[in-house]
Amino acid sequence: MPVRTLPLAAAAAVLGLVAVAAGSWPSTQATAANFPAPPSEPAASGDQVAVLAGGCFWGIEGVFEHVRGVKSVTAGYAGGSRADATYRAVSTEKTGHAESVRIVYDPREVSYGTLLKIFFSVAHDPTQVNRQFPDSGPSYRSAIFPQSPQQRQVAAAYIAALNKAHVYDRPIATRLETGNFYPAESYHQDYLRRNPDNGYIVRYDAPKLAALRKTWPTLWRT
Repeated sequence: MPVRTLPLAAAAAVLGLVAVAAGSWPSTQATAANFPAPPSEPAASGDQVAVLAGGCFWGIEGVFEHVRGVKSVTAGYAGGSRADATYRAVSTEKTGHAESVRIVYDPREVSYGTLLKIFFSVAHDPTQVNRQFPDSGPSYRSAIFPQSPQQRQVAAAYIAALNKAHVYDRPIATRLETGNFYPAESYHQDYLRRNPDNGYIVRYDAPKLAALRKTWPTLWRT
């Protein structure tokens, strides 16, 4: 079963390549100062669910596990069939899935729009198409799987606002999609928390946690 690993030596060797990689991150990054507030939305009662895809689910899961108001995060696959929802099958890039996370959150503490703010600003690069450096392929695409018409409306309005504000120097590539969510294998769950010294985590995912804590300190939880 293939699993992403990047030994620390390899992580160090790749730094020079990252510096010149065209798709590694936009030259204009989102900051608290230039990032627009999410759209207003009606108050919701009871726990709510968001499904987001933005590259390797290890990092996305790790980021949202540290967001105040989030009750649980599950790594998995969205956009394809249950029969093909395995890491081996999805890695062929032929199943239509995206590596995703299912977030259960308390809307009294954090809104759907705020989750999108984190998603677009620090969790991944929303301008890359069918990739998230250093991984490439449709399974690493940026996508939102709204769980209600209201979520779809909020997400579409926010993407429009981000493009209008020119937060990034390239258009937002995030797609609004439909499809069920299927949990990934157990060894993928809580991967960042369980493997903080993994080379891939150190190089590509730990900086996302640092960005969350620095950019949105009131949303951070240990």
